[in-house]
Amino acid sequence: MSASDWWKGAVTYQVYPRSFQDSNGDGIGDIPGITARLPHIADLGVDAIWLSPIFTSPMRDMGYDVSDYTDIDPTFGTLQDFDTLIRRAHDLGLKIIIDQVLSHCSDQHPFFTESRASRDNPRADWFVWADARKDGTPPTNWLSVFGGSAWTWDARRKQYYLHNFLSEQPDFNFHNPAVQDWHLANMRFWLDRGVDGFRFDTANYFFHDPHFRDNPADFREKSRPDGNPYEMQYHLFDKNRPETTGWMERIRSLLDSYDARASVGEVGDSHHAIRLMGEYTGRSRLHQCYSFEMMGPDYTPAAFRQKIADFFTGAPDGWPMWAFSNHDVPRHVTRWAAHGTTTDALAKQAAALILSFEGSICLWQGEELGQTNTDLGFDELTDPQGIAFWPEPVGRDNTRTPMVWDGSENGGFSTGKPWLPVKAPQRARNVAAQAADPNSVLNHYKLMLRYRSERPELRTGRTLFLDLPDPVLGFTRGDRLACLFNLSPSEITINIKGLSSLTGPSIGATLDGDTLTLGPNGVAFATLSEGSEAP
Repeated sequence: MSASDWWKGAVTYQVYPRSFQDSNGDGIGDIPGITARLPHIADLGVDAIWLSPIFTSPMRDMGYDVSDYTDIDPTFGTLQDFDTLIRRAHDLGLKIIIDQVLSHCSDQHPFFTESRASRDNPRADWFVWADARKDGTPPTNWLSVFGGSAWTWDARRKQYYLHNFLSEQPDFNFHNPAVQDWHLANMRFWLDRGVDGFRFDTANYFFHDPHFRDNPADFREKSRPDGNPYEMQYHLFDKNRPETTGWMERIRSLLDSYDARASVGEVGDSHHAIRLMGEYTGRSRLHQCYSFEMMGPDYTPAAFRQKIADFFTGAPDGWPMWAFSNHDVPRHVTRWAAHGTTTDALAKQAAALILSFEGSICLWQGEELGQTNTDLGFDELTDPQGIAFWPEPVGRDNTRTPMVWDGSENGGFSTGKPWLPVKAPQRARNVAAQAADPNSVLNHYKLMLRYRSERPELRTGRTLFLDLPDPVLGFTRGDRLACLFNLSPSEITINIKGLSSLTGPSIGATLDGDTLTLGPNGVAFATLSEGSEAP
Protein backbone atom coordinates (compact mmCIF):
# COMPACT_ATOMS: atom_id res chain seq x y z
CA MET A 1 0.00 0.00 0.00
CA SER A 2 1.37 3.41 -0.96
CA ALA A 3 1.82 6.16 1.62
CA SER A 4 -1.04 8.10 0.03
CA ASP A 5 -3.40 5.17 0.73
CA TRP A 6 -2.76 5.20 4.50
CA TRP A 7 -6.49 5.84 5.10
CA LYS A 8 -7.64 2.63 3.42
CA GLY A 9 -8.57 0.20 6.17
CA ALA A 10 -7.18 2.59 8.79
CA VAL A 11 -8.63 3.05 12.28
CA THR A 12 -9.51 6.60 13.34
CA TYR A 13 -10.19 7.68 16.92
CA GLN A 14 -12.76 10.45 17.35
CA VAL A 15 -11.97 13.11 19.96
CA TYR A 16 -14.67 15.48 21.17
CA PRO A 17 -12.47 18.38 22.35
CA ARG A 18 -14.87 19.73 24.99
CA SER A 19 -14.87 16.37 26.75
CA PHE A 20 -11.41 14.89 26.34
CA GLN A 21 -9.08 16.72 28.76
CA ASP A 22 -9.23 20.12 30.41
CA SER A 23 -5.80 21.67 30.98
CA ASN A 24 -6.74 24.96 32.67
CA GLY A 25 -9.48 24.07 35.17
CA ASP A 26 -12.39 25.82 33.46
CA GLY A 27 -14.30 22.55 33.10
CA ILE A 28 -14.07 22.45 29.30
CA GLY A 29 -11.62 20.28 27.39
CA ASP A 30 -9.05 22.02 25.21
CA ILE A 31 -6.24 21.49 22.70
CA PRO A 32 -3.36 21.44 25.24
CA GLY A 33 -5.34 18.79 27.11
CA ILE A 34 -5.64 16.68 23.97
CA THR A 35 -1.92 17.07 23.33
CA ALA A 36 -1.14 15.85 26.84
CA ARG A 37 -3.26 12.73 26.29
CA LEU A 38 -1.96 11.83 22.82
CA PRO A 39 0.18 8.98 24.24
CA HIS A 40 -3.01 7.19 25.32
CA ILE A 41 -4.35 7.30 21.77
CA ALA A 42 -1.03 6.28 20.24
CA ASP A 43 -0.74 3.39 22.68
CA LEU A 44 -4.11 2.04 21.54
CA GLY A 45 -2.65 1.40 18.09
CA VAL A 46 -4.94 3.56 15.94
CA ASP A 47 -3.78 5.37 12.81
CA ALA A 48 -5.47 8.75 13.04
CA ILE A 49 -7.44 11.17 15.20
CA TRP A 50 -10.57 13.01 14.11
CA LEU A 51 -11.12 16.24 16.04
CA SER A 52 -14.69 17.52 16.29
CA PRO A 53 -14.92 21.29 15.61
CA ILE A 54 -12.38 23.58 17.28
CA PHE A 55 -13.10 26.76 15.30
CA THR A 56 -14.33 30.11 16.61
CA SER A 57 -18.00 29.72 17.49
CA PRO A 58 -20.73 31.10 19.77
CA MET A 59 -21.29 27.42 20.71
CA ARG A 60 -25.04 27.34 20.13
CA ASP A 61 -24.45 23.85 18.73
CA MET A 62 -21.15 23.16 20.50
CA GLY A 63 -18.91 24.32 17.67
CA TYR A 64 -20.97 23.10 14.74
CA ASP A 65 -21.93 26.76 14.27
CA VAL A 66 -18.71 28.33 12.97
CA SER A 67 -18.13 32.08 12.98
CA ASP A 68 -14.49 31.98 11.79
CA TYR A 69 -13.22 29.07 9.69
CA THR A 70 -9.52 29.90 10.03
CA ASP A 71 -9.06 30.39 13.76
CA ILE A 72 -9.35 28.40 16.99
CA ASP A 73 -12.06 29.21 19.53
CA PRO A 74 -10.46 30.66 22.70
CA THR A 75 -12.28 27.98 24.68
CA PHE A 76 -9.96 25.42 23.08
CA GLY A 77 -6.74 27.44 22.80
CA THR A 78 -4.82 29.12 20.00
CA LEU A 79 -3.43 28.38 16.57
CA GLN A 80 -0.05 27.91 18.23
CA ASP A 81 -1.59 25.26 20.51
CA PHE A 82 -2.97 23.56 17.42
CA ASP A 83 0.43 23.61 15.72
CA THR A 84 1.93 21.98 18.81
CA LEU A 85 -0.76 19.30 18.70
CA ILE A 86 -0.01 18.54 15.05
CA ARG A 87 3.72 18.22 15.67
CA ARG A 88 3.29 15.98 18.72
CA ALA A 89 0.76 13.75 16.94
CA HIS A 90 3.04 13.33 13.95
CA ASP A 91 5.95 12.52 16.26
CA LEU A 92 3.80 9.71 17.70
CA GLY A 93 2.89 8.42 14.24
CA LEU A 94 -0.69 9.72 14.37
CA LYS A 95 -2.51 11.50 11.55
CA ILE A 96 -4.82 14.43 12.37
CA ILE A 97 -8.18 14.88 10.63
CA ILE A 98 -10.29 17.91 11.51
CA ASP A 99 -14.01 18.49 11.13
CA GLN A 100 -15.21 20.78 8.38
CA VAL A 101 -18.71 22.17 8.94
CA LEU A 102 -19.27 23.72 5.53
CA SER A 103 -22.96 23.32 4.77
CA HIS A 104 -23.89 25.97 7.34
CA CYS A 105 -22.23 28.50 9.64
CA SER A 106 -23.14 30.63 12.63
CA ASP A 107 -25.56 33.50 12.18
CA GLN A 108 -22.76 35.57 13.75
CA HIS A 109 -20.46 34.91 10.81
CA PRO A 110 -19.74 38.30 9.17
CA PHE A 111 -20.75 37.00 5.75
CA PHE A 112 -24.25 36.18 6.98
CA THR A 113 -24.48 39.59 8.61
CA GLU A 114 -23.64 41.09 5.22
CA SER A 115 -25.97 38.78 3.30
CA ARG A 116 -29.01 39.55 5.43
CA ALA A 117 -28.49 43.32 5.22
CA SER A 118 -30.04 43.66 1.75
CA ARG A 119 -30.94 41.79 -1.41
CA ASP A 120 -28.26 43.45 -3.53
CA ASN A 121 -25.03 43.35 -1.51
CA PRO A 122 -21.95 41.38 -2.71
CA ARG A 123 -22.89 38.34 -0.60
CA ALA A 124 -26.65 38.56 -0.99
CA ASP A 125 -26.80 35.11 -2.59
CA TRP A 126 -24.18 33.37 -0.44
CA PHE A 127 -26.99 31.92 1.68
CA VAL A 128 -30.32 30.36 0.76
CA TRP A 129 -33.00 33.04 0.67
CA ALA A 130 -36.55 32.73 -0.66
CA ASP A 131 -39.76 34.75 -0.68
CA ALA A 132 -42.71 33.77 1.46
CA ARG A 133 -45.69 32.09 -0.09
CA LYS A 134 -48.58 34.42 -0.75
CA ASP A 135 -50.14 33.52 2.59
CA GLY A 136 -46.92 34.40 4.43
CA THR A 137 -45.91 30.83 5.18
CA PRO A 138 -42.41 29.50 4.46
CA PRO A 139 -41.41 28.73 0.85
CA THR A 140 -41.49 24.95 1.38
CA ASN A 141 -42.54 22.36 3.93
CA TRP A 142 -38.91 21.50 4.73
CA LEU A 143 -38.26 20.83 8.40
CA SER A 144 -35.27 21.43 10.64
CA VAL A 145 -33.52 18.44 12.18
CA PHE A 146 -33.72 20.34 15.47
CA GLY A 147 -37.47 20.98 15.27
CA GLY A 148 -39.87 23.30 13.49
CA SER A 149 -39.59 24.77 10.03
CA ALA A 150 -36.24 24.84 8.25
CA TRP A 151 -37.04 28.46 7.35
CA THR A 152 -36.76 31.60 9.49
CA TRP A 153 -38.17 34.99 8.51
CA ASP A 154 -35.74 37.89 8.33
CA ALA A 155 -37.27 41.36 8.54
CA ARG A 156 -34.25 43.05 6.94
CA ARG A 157 -34.62 41.30 3.59
CA LYS A 158 -38.29 40.44 4.06
CA GLN A 159 -37.43 36.89 3.05
CA TYR A 160 -36.93 33.52 4.65
CA TYR A 161 -33.50 31.92 5.01
CA LEU A 162 -32.85 28.18 5.11
CA HIS A 163 -31.34 26.35 8.09
CA ASN A 164 -31.41 22.57 8.22
CA PHE A 165 -30.45 22.72 11.89
CA LEU A 166 -30.77 25.63 14.37
CA SER A 167 -32.09 28.97 13.17
CA GLU A 168 -28.68 30.26 14.29
CA GLN A 169 -27.07 28.00 11.63
CA PRO A 170 -27.95 29.46 8.20
CA ASP A 171 -27.19 27.26 5.20
CA PHE A 172 -24.68 28.37 2.60
CA ASN A 173 -25.83 28.47 -1.03
CA PHE A 174 -23.52 25.97 -2.73
CA HIS A 175 -25.16 26.67 -6.08
CA ASN A 176 -22.99 29.82 -5.98
CA PRO A 177 -19.46 28.93 -7.22
CA ALA A 178 -17.98 31.73 -5.11
CA VAL A 179 -19.13 29.93 -1.96
CA GLN A 180 -17.34 26.77 -3.09
CA ASP A 181 -14.17 28.70 -3.94
CA TRP A 182 -14.12 30.38 -0.54
CA HIS A 183 -14.54 27.09 1.33
CA LEU A 184 -11.73 25.54 -0.72
CA ALA A 185 -9.49 28.42 0.34
CA ASN A 186 -10.42 27.80 3.99
CA MET A 187 -9.49 24.13 3.61
CA ARG A 188 -6.18 25.07 2.00
CA PHE A 189 -5.37 27.12 5.13
CA TRP A 190 -5.53 23.99 7.28
CA LEU A 191 -3.79 21.75 4.77
CA ASP A 192 -0.90 24.19 4.68
CA ARG A 193 -0.84 24.01 8.47
CA GLY A 194 -0.23 20.27 8.32
CA VAL A 195 -3.55 18.52 8.83
CA ASP A 196 -3.79 15.11 7.19
CA GLY A 197 -7.37 15.41 6.04
CA PHE A 198 -10.93 16.38 6.76
CA ARG A 199 -14.13 14.88 8.04
CA PHE A 200 -17.04 16.65 6.34
CA ASP A 201 -20.07 17.21 8.52
CA THR A 202 -23.51 16.68 6.94
CA ALA A 203 -21.97 15.88 3.56
CA ASN A 204 -25.33 15.24 1.91
CA TYR A 205 -26.78 18.62 2.97
CA PHE A 206 -24.66 20.91 0.79
CA PHE A 207 -27.23 21.45 -1.96
CA HIS A 208 -30.94 22.18 -1.97
CA ASP A 209 -33.51 21.96 -4.74
CA PRO A 210 -33.36 25.35 -6.51
CA HIS A 211 -37.03 24.99 -7.48
CA PHE A 212 -38.04 24.77 -3.81
CA ARG A 213 -40.30 21.76 -4.18
CA ASP A 214 -42.01 20.32 -1.11
CA ASN A 215 -40.82 17.03 0.37
CA PRO A 216 -43.36 14.18 0.24
CA ALA A 217 -44.37 12.26 3.35
CA ASP A 218 -42.22 9.31 4.37
CA PHE A 219 -43.65 6.24 2.66
CA ARG A 220 -42.32 3.67 5.16
CA GLU A 221 -44.49 1.74 7.58
CA LYS A 222 -43.27 2.28 11.14
CA SER A 223 -43.86 0.27 14.29
CA ARG A 224 -43.90 3.32 16.57
CA PRO A 225 -44.58 7.05 16.19
CA ASP A 226 -41.62 9.25 15.28
CA GLY A 227 -40.23 11.37 18.10
CA ASN A 228 -39.11 14.06 15.64
CA PRO A 229 -41.39 15.31 12.82
CA TYR A 230 -38.29 15.54 10.59
CA GLU A 231 -38.44 11.75 10.29
CA MET A 232 -41.97 11.97 8.87
CA GLN A 233 -40.71 13.33 5.54
CA TYR A 234 -38.99 11.70 2.58
CA HIS A 235 -36.11 14.14 2.08
CA LEU A 236 -35.90 14.38 -1.69
CA PHE A 237 -35.49 18.13 -2.09
CA ASP A 238 -33.82 19.63 0.99
CA LYS A 239 -30.74 17.36 0.78
CA ASN A 240 -29.22 14.42 -1.17
CA ARG A 241 -29.17 16.47 -4.35
CA PRO A 242 -27.29 15.30 -7.48
CA GLU A 243 -25.08 18.42 -7.62
CA THR A 244 -23.25 17.17 -4.51
CA THR A 245 -20.94 14.85 -6.44
CA GLY A 246 -19.47 17.74 -8.45
CA TRP A 247 -18.55 19.50 -5.21
CA MET A 248 -16.96 16.29 -3.93
CA GLU A 249 -14.82 16.22 -7.05
CA ARG A 250 -13.58 19.76 -6.37
CA ILE A 251 -12.67 18.77 -2.80
CA ARG A 252 -10.81 15.68 -4.01
CA SER A 253 -8.89 17.72 -6.56
CA LEU A 254 -7.69 20.02 -3.78
CA LEU A 255 -6.67 17.13 -1.53
CA ASP A 256 -4.85 15.37 -4.37
CA SER A 257 -2.68 18.46 -4.83
CA TYR A 258 -1.14 17.68 -1.41
CA ASP A 259 0.73 14.55 -0.34
CA ALA A 260 -1.11 11.74 1.47
CA ARG A 261 -4.24 13.65 2.52
CA ALA A 262 -7.60 11.96 3.06
CA SER A 263 -11.28 12.78 3.46
CA VAL A 264 -14.37 11.22 4.99
CA GLY A 265 -17.92 12.42 4.56
CA GLU A 266 -20.76 12.01 7.03
CA VAL A 267 -23.96 10.81 5.39
CA GLY A 268 -27.02 11.21 7.58
CA ASP A 269 -30.02 9.72 5.82
CA SER A 270 -32.63 7.17 6.79
CA HIS A 271 -33.52 6.10 3.25
CA HIS A 272 -30.47 5.95 0.99
CA ALA A 273 -27.37 6.23 3.18
CA ILE A 274 -25.51 3.25 1.70
CA ARG A 275 -26.20 4.37 -1.89
CA LEU A 276 -25.06 7.91 -1.11
CA MET A 277 -21.88 6.61 0.55
CA GLY A 278 -21.08 4.86 -2.69
CA GLU A 279 -21.88 7.87 -4.86
CA TYR A 280 -19.77 10.23 -2.78
CA THR A 281 -16.63 8.05 -2.73
CA GLY A 282 -14.30 6.80 -5.41
CA ARG A 283 -11.23 7.84 -7.33
CA SER A 284 -12.39 11.37 -8.10
CA ARG A 285 -14.59 12.04 -5.04
CA LEU A 286 -14.19 11.68 -1.29
CA HIS A 287 -11.86 8.91 -0.13
CA GLN A 288 -14.49 7.39 2.19
CA CYS A 289 -17.89 8.02 3.76
CA TYR A 290 -19.57 6.86 6.90
CA SER A 291 -23.18 6.85 7.94
CA PHE A 292 -25.32 6.05 10.96
CA GLU A 293 -26.25 2.67 9.51
CA MET A 294 -24.59 0.73 12.35
CA MET A 295 -25.62 3.18 15.06
CA GLY A 296 -29.15 1.91 15.56
CA PRO A 297 -30.76 -0.85 17.66
CA ASP A 298 -30.02 -3.77 15.31
CA TYR A 299 -27.45 -6.27 16.55
CA THR A 300 -28.12 -9.21 14.27
CA PRO A 301 -26.12 -11.13 11.66
CA ALA A 302 -28.56 -10.06 8.96
CA ALA A 303 -28.21 -6.36 9.75
CA PHE A 304 -24.41 -6.29 9.62
CA ARG A 305 -24.24 -8.58 6.61
CA GLN A 306 -26.73 -6.51 4.62
CA LYS A 307 -25.02 -3.18 5.24
CA ILE A 308 -21.54 -4.40 4.31
CA ALA A 309 -22.67 -6.49 1.35
CA ASP A 310 -24.92 -3.71 0.02
CA PHE A 311 -22.06 -1.24 0.08
CA PHE A 312 -19.47 -3.34 -1.70
CA THR A 313 -22.05 -4.66 -4.21
CA GLY A 314 -23.50 -1.24 -4.97
CA ALA A 315 -20.27 0.77 -4.78
CA PRO A 316 -17.36 -1.46 -5.85
CA ASP A 317 -15.15 1.60 -6.42
CA GLY A 318 -16.13 3.32 -3.17
CA TRP A 319 -14.92 2.88 0.38
CA PRO A 320 -16.81 2.93 3.70
CA MET A 321 -15.84 3.94 7.20
CA TRP A 322 -17.83 1.96 9.77
CA ALA A 323 -18.63 3.18 13.28
CA PHE A 324 -20.84 1.90 16.10
CA SER A 325 -21.02 5.16 18.10
CA ASN A 326 -20.20 8.86 17.87
CA HIS A 327 -21.05 12.19 19.50
CA ASP A 328 -24.62 12.16 18.16
CA VAL A 329 -25.97 8.76 19.23
CA PRO A 330 -26.25 6.63 22.39
CA ARG A 331 -23.17 4.55 23.13
CA HIS A 332 -23.43 1.11 21.59
CA VAL A 333 -22.92 -0.91 24.78
CA THR A 334 -26.01 0.88 26.12
CA ARG A 335 -28.02 0.46 22.90
CA TRP A 336 -27.19 -3.24 22.60
CA ALA A 337 -27.15 -4.15 26.32
CA ALA A 338 -29.82 -6.83 25.89
CA HIS A 339 -27.46 -8.78 23.62
CA GLY A 340 -24.65 -9.07 26.15
CA THR A 341 -24.14 -11.12 29.27
CA THR A 342 -22.26 -8.16 30.77
CA THR A 343 -21.19 -4.75 29.56
CA ASP A 344 -17.59 -5.93 29.34
CA ALA A 345 -18.51 -9.02 27.32
CA LEU A 346 -20.54 -6.97 24.84
CA ALA A 347 -17.86 -4.27 24.60
CA LYS A 348 -15.12 -6.81 23.85
CA GLN A 349 -17.21 -8.56 21.22
CA ALA A 350 -18.15 -5.24 19.61
CA ALA A 351 -14.45 -4.36 19.39
CA ALA A 352 -13.61 -7.66 17.72
CA LEU A 353 -16.59 -7.28 15.39
CA ILE A 354 -16.02 -3.79 14.03
CA LEU A 355 -12.25 -4.23 13.81
CA SER A 356 -12.85 -7.24 11.55
CA PHE A 357 -15.00 -5.38 9.03
CA GLU A 358 -13.86 -4.55 5.52
CA GLY A 359 -13.47 -0.80 5.26
CA SER A 360 -12.01 1.84 7.50
CA ILE A 361 -13.07 2.08 11.14
CA CYS A 362 -13.88 4.98 13.45
CA LEU A 363 -13.84 4.56 17.24
CA TRP A 364 -15.56 7.04 19.56
CA GLN A 365 -13.63 8.25 22.61
CA GLY A 366 -14.38 6.10 25.66
CA GLU A 367 -15.48 3.19 23.49
CA GLU A 368 -12.19 1.51 24.35
CA LEU A 369 -13.32 1.50 28.01
CA GLY A 370 -16.73 -0.01 27.33
CA GLN A 371 -18.11 3.34 28.43
CA THR A 372 -21.87 3.59 28.91
CA ASN A 373 -24.36 6.40 28.38
CA THR A 374 -24.66 8.85 31.27
CA ASP A 375 -28.14 9.27 32.74
CA LEU A 376 -28.89 13.00 32.79
CA GLY A 377 -31.83 14.98 34.07
CA PHE A 378 -33.44 17.72 32.02
CA ASP A 379 -31.73 20.39 34.14
CA GLU A 380 -28.32 18.92 33.25
CA LEU A 381 -28.77 19.12 29.45
CA THR A 382 -26.90 21.59 27.25
CA ASP A 383 -27.74 20.13 23.83
CA PRO A 384 -30.46 22.07 21.93
CA GLN A 385 -31.67 18.88 20.25
CA GLY A 386 -31.95 17.04 23.54
CA ILE A 387 -33.80 19.95 25.13
CA ALA A 388 -36.19 20.34 22.19
CA PHE A 389 -37.22 16.68 22.08
CA TRP A 390 -37.10 15.80 25.77
CA PRO A 391 -37.78 13.10 26.90
CA GLU A 392 -37.13 11.41 23.55
CA PRO A 393 -33.73 9.66 24.02
CA VAL A 394 -31.77 11.60 21.43
CA GLY A 395 -28.49 10.59 23.09
CA ARG A 396 -26.17 13.56 22.52
CA ASP A 397 -25.31 14.98 25.93
CA ASN A 398 -25.58 11.44 27.34
CA THR A 399 -22.73 10.26 25.13
CA ARG A 400 -20.68 13.48 25.26
CA THR A 401 -19.87 13.46 28.98
CA PRO A 402 -16.15 13.78 29.80
CA MET A 403 -13.52 11.13 29.22
CA VAL A 404 -12.68 9.31 32.47
CA TRP A 405 -8.97 8.97 33.16
CA ASP A 406 -9.00 7.86 36.79
CA GLY A 407 -11.37 7.22 39.70
CA SER A 408 -11.20 10.72 41.22
CA GLU A 409 -14.23 12.99 41.59
CA ASN A 410 -14.06 14.44 38.09
CA GLY A 411 -12.41 11.39 36.58
CA GLY A 412 -9.11 13.21 36.01
CA PHE A 413 -10.80 15.31 33.34
CA SER A 414 -10.70 18.67 35.09
CA THR A 415 -9.80 20.35 38.38
CA GLY A 416 -12.90 22.52 37.94
CA LYS A 417 -16.58 21.69 37.50
CA PRO A 418 -16.98 19.76 34.22
CA TRP A 419 -19.33 21.22 31.63
CA LEU A 420 -21.26 17.94 31.77
CA PRO A 421 -21.20 15.80 34.91
CA VAL A 422 -18.91 12.83 35.47
CA LYS A 423 -21.05 10.29 37.34
CA ALA A 424 -20.17 7.18 39.33
CA PRO A 425 -21.06 4.53 36.70
CA GLN A 426 -18.76 6.28 34.21
CA ARG A 427 -15.97 6.86 36.77
CA ALA A 428 -15.90 3.11 37.36
CA ARG A 429 -14.77 2.69 33.74
CA ASN A 430 -11.57 4.70 33.84
CA VAL A 431 -8.29 4.45 31.95
CA ALA A 432 -6.00 4.00 34.97
CA ALA A 433 -7.90 1.03 36.41
CA GLN A 434 -8.31 -0.70 33.07
CA ALA A 435 -4.69 -0.19 32.04
CA ALA A 436 -3.65 -2.20 35.12
CA ASP A 437 -6.09 -5.06 34.37
CA PRO A 438 -4.93 -7.46 31.63
CA ASN A 439 -8.53 -8.65 31.13
CA SER A 440 -10.05 -5.19 30.75
CA VAL A 441 -11.95 -3.85 27.78
CA LEU A 442 -9.12 -1.36 27.19
CA ASN A 443 -6.50 -4.08 26.89
CA HIS A 444 -8.77 -6.12 24.63
CA TYR A 445 -9.04 -3.13 22.29
CA LYS A 446 -5.26 -2.93 22.20
CA LEU A 447 -5.04 -6.64 21.35
CA MET A 448 -7.61 -6.30 18.58
CA LEU A 449 -6.00 -3.21 17.11
CA ARG A 450 -2.63 -4.94 17.09
CA TYR A 451 -4.18 -8.02 15.48
CA ARG A 452 -5.80 -5.91 12.75
CA SER A 453 -2.49 -4.19 12.01
CA GLU A 454 -0.66 -7.53 11.83
CA ARG A 455 -3.16 -9.18 9.47
CA PRO A 456 -3.19 -7.38 6.10
CA GLU A 457 -6.38 -9.19 5.12
CA LEU A 458 -8.23 -7.44 7.96
CA ARG A 459 -7.22 -4.10 6.48
CA THR A 460 -7.81 -4.68 2.79
CA GLY A 461 -8.88 -8.30 2.20
CA ARG A 462 -12.23 -8.92 0.56
CA THR A 463 -15.19 -10.28 2.53
CA LEU A 464 -17.10 -13.47 1.83
CA PHE A 465 -20.09 -14.04 4.11
CA LEU A 466 -20.79 -17.56 5.37
CA ASP A 467 -24.20 -19.22 5.48
CA LEU A 468 -24.53 -19.86 9.22
CA PRO A 469 -27.51 -20.12 11.57
CA ASP A 470 -28.58 -17.18 13.73
CA PRO A 471 -27.27 -15.74 15.97
CA VAL A 472 -23.85 -16.45 14.39
CA LEU A 473 -22.32 -13.96 12.00
CA GLY A 474 -19.44 -15.39 9.98
CA PHE A 475 -17.28 -14.26 7.10
CA THR A 476 -13.82 -14.77 5.67
CA ARG A 477 -11.31 -12.00 5.04
CA GLY A 478 -8.87 -12.74 2.28
CA ASP A 479 -7.89 -16.37 1.61
CA ARG A 480 -6.95 -17.70 5.03
CA LEU A 481 -8.91 -16.00 7.85
CA ALA A 482 -12.41 -16.76 9.14
CA CYS A 483 -14.16 -14.44 11.62
CA LEU A 484 -17.13 -15.79 13.59
CA PHE A 485 -19.30 -14.10 16.22
CA ASN A 486 -22.08 -15.33 18.49
CA LEU A 487 -24.27 -12.22 18.72
CA SER A 488 -26.22 -13.47 21.72
CA PRO A 489 -25.87 -13.98 25.49
CA SER A 490 -26.27 -17.77 25.16
CA GLU A 491 -23.76 -20.44 24.15
CA ILE A 492 -24.13 -21.97 20.69
CA THR A 493 -22.47 -24.88 18.87
CA ILE A 494 -22.29 -25.17 15.08
CA ASN A 495 -20.80 -27.63 12.61
CA ILE A 496 -18.39 -25.94 10.22
CA LYS A 497 -15.78 -27.41 7.88
CA GLY A 498 -12.50 -25.97 6.68
CA LEU A 499 -11.13 -24.48 9.90
CA SER A 500 -7.71 -25.69 11.03
CA SER A 501 -7.13 -23.76 14.27
CA LEU A 502 -8.18 -20.78 16.33
CA THR A 503 -5.98 -17.70 16.21
CA GLY A 504 -5.80 -14.15 17.46
CA PRO A 505 -7.85 -12.68 20.32
CA SER A 506 -10.69 -15.22 20.19
CA ILE A 507 -13.13 -15.09 23.13
CA GLY A 508 -14.95 -18.07 24.64
CA ALA A 509 -14.40 -20.27 21.59
CA THR A 510 -13.35 -23.92 21.19
CA LEU A 511 -12.79 -25.84 17.96
CA ASP A 512 -12.98 -29.64 18.00
CA GLY A 513 -12.71 -31.00 14.48
CA ASP A 514 -15.69 -29.61 12.62
CA THR A 515 -17.46 -28.51 15.80
CA LEU A 516 -17.15 -24.89 16.87
CA THR A 517 -18.53 -23.82 20.24
CA LEU A 518 -18.98 -20.13 20.88
CA GLY A 519 -19.77 -19.02 24.41
CA PRO A 520 -22.02 -16.05 25.19
CA ASN A 521 -20.79 -13.13 23.08
CA GLY A 522 -18.11 -15.48 21.80
CA VAL A 523 -15.60 -14.61 19.09
CA ALA A 524 -13.55 -16.99 16.95
CA PHE A 525 -10.77 -16.08 14.59
CA ALA A 526 -9.72 -19.20 12.73
CA THR A 527 -7.18 -20.10 10.07
CA LEU A 528 -8.66 -21.85 7.04
CA SER A 529 -7.26 -25.29 6.29
CA GLU A 530 -4.61 -25.36 3.57
CA GLY A 531 -6.23 -25.82 0.20
CA SER A 532 -9.77 -25.67 1.58
CA GLU A 533 -12.49 -23.50 0.16
CA ALA A 534 -14.42 -21.12 2.39
CA PRO A 535 -16.68 -22.99 4.84
